[in-house]
Amino acid sequence: MLVPDSVQALLSRERQLMSSVQAFLALQGAPEDVAEHARQALQNLDEAFLLVVVGEFNAGKSSFVNALLGASVLPEGVTPTTDRIYVLVNGERPGQVEPTRDPFVSRLTYPLSSLEGVALVDTPGTNAIIRQHQALTEGFLPRADLVLFLTSADRPFTESERQFLSLAARWGRQVIMVVNKADLLETLEQRTQVREFVETGARGVLGLTPPVLLVSARGEQRGGDAGFAALRQVLSERLSDTERTRLKLQSPLGTVAALLDGEEARAEAARRTLAGDLAVLRDLETQQATHREGMLGELDGQLNRVARLLSEFEVRADRFIDERLRFSNLRGLLNSRELEEDFRREAVAELPDAIDRQFGTMIDRFVEANLHFWEDVQAFLVRRQPSSEVARTRFSYDRGALLQGIAGSAREHLEAATEQELARDLSRDAEDAMKGVIGGLAGGVGIGAGVGALIGATALDFTGGILAGLTLGSLGLFVLPNKRLQAHRQLRARVAELREALERIVRREYEREQERADTRLQDAVSPYTRFTTQEQARLDAAHDQTAALRAELDNLQAEVGRLS
Repeated sequence: MLVPDSVQALLSRERQLMSSVQAFLALQGAPEDVAEHARQALQNLDEAFLLVVVGEFNAGKSSFVNALLGASVLPEGVTPTTDRIYVLVNGERPGQVEPTRDPFVSRLTYPLSSLEGVALVDTPGTNAIIRQHQALTEGFLPRADLVLFLTSADRPFTESERQFLSLAARWGRQVIMVVNKADLLETLEQRTQVREFVETGARGVLGLTPPVLLVSARGEQRGGDAGFAALRQVLSERLSDTERTRLKLQSPLGTVAALLDGEEARAEAARRTLAGDLAVLRDLETQQATHREGMLGELDGQLNRVARLLSEFEVRADRFIDERLRFSNLRGLLNSRELEEDFRREAVAELPDAIDRQFGTMIDRFVEANLHFWEDVQAFLVRRQPSSEVARTRFSYDRGALLQGIAGSAREHLEAATEQELARDLSRDAEDAMKGVIGGLAGGVGIGAGVGALIGATALDFTGGILAGLTLGSLGLFVLPNKRLQAHRQLRARVAELREALERIVRREYEREQERADTRLQDAVSPYTRFTTQEQARLDAAHDQTAALRAELDNLQAEVGRLS
């Protein structure tokens, strides 16, 4: 048959549209099966017209096809007899099976003039125990140019059939409803009820009322069936040159419409996912700021405990000065080594150990709070699972990889903190900084001394200034009272200096560690933040591309509909 120029022009535009859709889907990172549907739709334009028979297991599909063809072409039985898709075409050698590129699709030839220009496709029964059979049929459905949807009079239009018919509606396929085993319906009233029931159900799914024909394959094989005569008349009209051309051109356009619908759904799901991710990331930043403020607030309480330890030391040192710098203790004042040992025992006492314990408590609390924060980061990642609409897309894979990177940073931080690296760093930094402030006052403390040792050495150094120049020959009436007053002043100055230095150093180290934590989080999150910006730009561009493709699709569908 010669193809008119008008049809050639439509074919050329459809090929261009489907090529554009293929490129668009590839750019959007659509799932592979979606891209395959686009490739197959383009290929279908150059294939024979596909009249596809679908139906549930036990609806009598094979016997129906044999009755329709007037020959025993397919095996019949009460068990699932079709485990693959058979494409029946007219050929000289009956029953010759030829393989195709698809291992589950076979080409079967049979000398039947009724198949001239048409390939009749028999599919495995749906809703059977063998789930692969249904998957084969569902996968082949988008290739159909016209669908013969077979149901059975003894259980017409079941819920599973309704769900399967919705796939045909999704792909925009033309459907003829066939009710087999109509010989089981004994009265006209029963036949009318079944017909209306199937019409109503199909209309609810397809949005239009398809032809509904009641047939009996067994009756046709035994001598003839009026239902089959009516079906052949409907098929003759649908498979006329003009109608067949129209359906052949419409089926890939229905595929394009379904593919664009799917891509728009995935794009919208991606937008929702990105919006949710960004909201959680903003919440994470808020939590980080709250965590920072909470830690600084808690630090005030920790430093107050350190200050209290120093105040208690100050009270003990005052008491020591008042008790020891007296005329009644002249003999004890002459022995500076003994005086220093007494000062260590009575005034300094447990100060170094208490300071070390307090620093340990501060560091443990800081580590614990940071662990909880990074555990929250990991919990965020667990919650942010992609929606089913974007599963298997490049967007989902790229997003998953970036989120996994954040999870890796959180995990590394948690592992490092678990190994007390953070505690060691904070303690070492504080110790090094304190040596620069009070190490000289302590007369030089070796590397590796604890914070408490530094403070204890500094406290001991007070005695050097207090006892300087105290000898029996130099003591006058007012020397000891003056020395006692001088010692009190010196003590307060030194304790105030120590308290100020401790607070300054600890706050600086806390702030420094918080900045490091902020930087680690920022470094971990920034790739995903960039990804969201890029993806939003891609989705905006995709929206414009989809609109342009839909405009061409609408024009082509209208022009194909006007073919005569």
